[in-house]
Amino acid sequence: MSVLVTGGCGYIGAHVVRLLSEAGSETVVVDDLSTGSSERVQGSRSFELDIAAPSAADALAGIMIDESVDAVIHLAAKKQVGESVERPLRYYRQNVDGALNVADAALRARVERFVFSSTAAVYGAVEHDFVDEHAPTDPINPYGRTKLVGEWVLRDLARASGMRAVTLRYFNVAGAGWPDLGDPQVLNLVTLVIDRIRRGEPAQVYGDDFPTLDGSGVRDYIHVLDLANAHLAALGYLDDPAPRHDLFNVGTGVGSSVLEVIAAIARVSGRDVPIEVLPRRVGDAASVVADPSRITGALGWRATRDLDEIVRSAWEAAESGSRRS
Repeated sequence: MSVLVTGGCGYIGAHVVRLLSEAGSETVVVDDLSTGSSERVQGSRSFELDIAAPSAADALAGIMIDESVDAVIHLAAKKQVGESVERPLRYYRQNVDGALNVADAALRARVERFVFSSTAAVYGAVEHDFVDEHAPTDPINPYGRTKLVGEWVLRDLARASGMRAVTLRYFNVAGAGWPDLGDPQVLNLVTLVIDRIRRGEPAQVYGDDFPTLDGSGVRDYIHVLDLANAHLAALGYLDDPAPRHDLFNVGTGVGSSVLEVIAAIARVSGRDVPIEVLPRRVGDAASVVADPSRITGALGWRATRDLDEIVRSAWEAAESGSRRS
């Protein structure tokens, strides 16, 4: 099988590419290298391309045909929530135009299997802390809205063309499958806390008065390698030739509070971690945890790595990165 991975040089993408290669698949990577590095996907056919550019659909279709691509995993997107609020046009152009171009190219190249990277942000301000796929989708920021539009595009294309497609809604991704594939960006709680520890600064907690056991917000954290394996499970699910579009949450079903995550990082690092409590951020829910029962039942996939393994692998990757630099 030949699989084209957009955003394959990035954090999640590089894990997906490595697992595909280890499974014996040919991998073709398309990335604009704005946040990724081609060093992460050595051994794969690699193309530098902005998938949102006006001519990208033609270029992508040519790549898919020339490389005999059988399936597409579309991960490439801008994903900073705060930036999406400040620069909504950039997010709509990059994420929506990018999804349209990749889908258009796949249709022209007669690629019948398509896995789309979405996000739990499509649910917005959830009413219940345990979220299944039937929860209302009402995203509260441009990032979440652009991903929801991408879901609509793929769903409608699958219905119209017979393409077989899966949408994966990720929860909070962290950790590293290998030390050289650690998260290069300091954007999520785990990387933010690790960065502040290494700078000698206190870990920041936005709100300690939520209606949770310790007062801090609770989220579902999934190891990036478990998430990457979910993509391979989705491709296997699409081996069935029946036309379909389906969507699945990708999470653990277990919530961890901000204070629990900080405590786990302190254990792994062996450091004392002072805490700075700040006011709640607008729109932050008390608890958001995935119900992953649907993906387990349909794909046989489940997360196998716990919070300690997530933070241990993230810490080791950060330490390894500092030794290499």
